[in-house]
Amino acid sequence: MVEMNELHQMNIERGCIELKDKAGASLWYSFAPASPQGDFPRTLMVFLNGLIVPRAGWDSVMENIIQKAEEDGLPHPAMLSYDRFGQGNSSPDPSNEGKEPGHGHDVMSAVRDLHQLISQFSVEKPLFHMSSDQFPSLIFVCNSIGCALARLFAQIYPGTVSGMILLDSIMANSDFVSIWPDPDAPGFDPDSLPEGVSAEDLRETRAKFAKAFHPSVPNKEGLSRRNLARLLPYSDNPKLIGLSGEGPLLTVVGHDWDTFAEQSLTGTMHTPKILTMLYMNPCWQKYNEGLVHITAAKLTKGPVIAKGCGHFIQTDDPAFVVAQICDMLERIKGLAI
Repeated sequence: MVEMNELHQMNIERGCIELKDKAGASLWYSFAPASPQGDFPRTLMVFLNGLIVPRAGWDSVMENIIQKAEEDGLPHPAMLSYDRFGQGNSSPDPSNEGKEPGHGHDVMSAVRDLHQLISQFSVEKPLFHMSSDQFPSLIFVCNSIGCALARLFAQIYPGTVSGMILLDSIMANSDFVSIWPDPDAPGFDPDSLPEGVSAEDLRETRAKFAKAFHPSVPNKEGLSRRNLARLLPYSDNPKLIGLSGEGPLLTVVGHDWDTFAEQSLTGTMHTPKILTMLYMNPCWQKYNEGLVHITAAKLTKGPVIAKGCGHFIQTDDPAFVVAQICDMLERIKGLAI
């Protein structure tokens, strides 16, 4: 279903779709056809959300890409963002029924839903002119847990992804508690702490992160993270197979350390900046440095730091994300993928 009164002035169609195996439940999407230049006739750029910011967080990025294409004559592929089941405007996932609240389905279920969504779009949108046995070349632009979904998708459906832009990926193998030293661990020496770090600060921070971010914590979406570390135990493996037979093109982006620390202090967690700078930021940077190895070295860019951006890079600086997308598209054209 497409609501014509909600068509965006920049040619972004907003509507909902029912997946064939989940009748009665609607996924809401935003879709923009490819630019008239036609350089990416069978490419689909898919924006993958984190748990907190839904598809609306990509609106400015999509609008800026269209505007840039119109002003500079640069081509862009078709673009799709969507709210997963239980997120934004979309219906709850029917598979959640009768299951533990907040843990009704996992990331593998979300990946399968994504594949079905793309399969239906590929056939139903005349833009692609594809048959039911064809599949588009995908570019994933993703944030947070969306990056984990992109990696799993490329693993399960090898040869479908030509490019990936990972914006502050979730640390999929972390419990977000052990990042911080445990002042109550046997043999812990409080005198070993750096100046400005107290045992009580660490204790409070560990408790807050256990309550908010531990993989066992449920979320409104019902997307369980309990098995995420088992599915993606390493940041640098497994290696992905892209459309060309090698790995996909990859851009890894991390948040600005100082901006993230400031937002962590002033946000709901109230994490002291010194703790973020000493423990969280280095851990995340190390994870990003591992991510660059999931494809061939010649196909990798990063880790790039998004200056002035916290975790939600797409909303903090849409123009930065657009620049990374334009760079990715030029790299794809250069490789003739």
